[in-house]
Amino acid sequence: MRNKLYSSIFPSIIILSLFFLFLYSTFLPLYTNNDSSSLPTKKFLPLSSSSTCNLFDGNWVLNSTKAKPFYDETCPFHRNAWNCLNNKRDNMGIINSWEWVPKDCNLERIDPSRFLSLMRNRNIGFVGDSLNENFLVSFLCILRVVDGGAKKWKKKGAWRGAYFPKYNVTVAYHRAVLLAKYKWEPKQSAVSSQDELKGVYRVDVDIVADEWSRITDFYDVLVFNTGHWWGYDKFPKETPLVFYRHGRPINPSLGLLDGFQVVLENMVHHIQKEVPKKTLKFWRLQSPRHFYGGEWNQNGSCLFDRPLEEDQLDLWFNPSINGVNKEARTLNHLIKEAVQGTDIQVLDLTHLSEFRADAHPAIWLGQKDAVSIWGQDCMHWCLPGVPDTWVDILVQLIHNSF
Repeated sequence: MRNKLYSSIFPSIIILSLFFLFLYSTFLPLYTNNDSSSLPTKKFLPLSSSSTCNLFDGNWVLNSTKAKPFYDETCPFHRNAWNCLNNKRDNMGIINSWEWVPKDCNLERIDPSRFLSLMRNRNIGFVGDSLNENFLVSFLCILRVVDGGAKKWKKKGAWRGAYFPKYNVTVAYHRAVLLAKYKWEPKQSAVSSQDELKGVYRVDVDIVADEWSRITDFYDVLVFNTGHWWGYDKFPKETPLVFYRHGRPINPSLGLLDGFQVVLENMVHHIQKEVPKKTLKFWRLQSPRHFYGGEWNQNGSCLFDRPLEEDQLDLWFNPSINGVNKEARTLNHLIKEAVQGTDIQVLDLTHLSEFRADAHPAIWLGQKDAVSIWGQDCMHWCLPGVPDTWVDILVQLIHNSF
């Protein structure tokens, strides 16, 4: 009797099992994601639709209730000349009460804990000149508030940086002021048709600087810049730049702007070829200078107590009317051309920074006789200060890119 019962029930169980297996395989895809985007990954995704707002277009608004900066003069990552609180710079409270307000979207203040959690087991690199270092120091001081165990980090050719052990995140800066490799070559002969020439700086336009040549696989986010050394105040006619390609001088010889353009093209090509596709890449446009009445070595000054007005900006920066600090927009035009059509995102911090003539270290450099030796600093930024807003923007773009 028992065997007869089993023999009648068993086929029914088999049929029901097959039926439920069919239903499961049919409807499961409707409730699951076919791709792996929901899984932890180090790959960055294209910008989402939320990033279509323009964070770079807006105005500075004086906000007496604005939250205080995340850090003060005690941050161990400070560079003395930019530590304006420690150097007793006037008006630091007012400087940090101005808030950048984009016209058509909200700029969120960085949440350091949330951001470092997002970046866990990832690394961020800055490559370029000292304005990227200025950017980095702001970033490090902000992030440190949620990881007191942060340690200074100088590996892989980095000029400076920090490791945040709580999150296994490294943020560092590689100093490469021209991005391309360059070196000093003294004058070869005492007898020369160019008696004023002391020597030349050889620039190999097709070779990247050693300081960042071996980092392309290490960083998950890279922020590039160059521009502030591309001027005759850095390389006068007595010590000019001479450009080489494939180990030979480029003929006819290139002027500064043409050389800058050729270097850009070669550096962008290298980035596209050597930096992994998954790496999120930014090119930060120029940080504007606010020297008035002369260059840094000609008693130029920036003792302003408030931001510039919108209608003053062209007088300062427009190349077509010979603005007194026109080089930023001139170089930006060439940079935008060079990165067009690539996966390098333009980090256009120029316009919002043009307003802030009031926020440089100026005469408060933290060292006796610094102004008489080096002049006022109207190029770098006080910290805390404008670069903290740069950090907010970069972080929001990184969030959008996941």
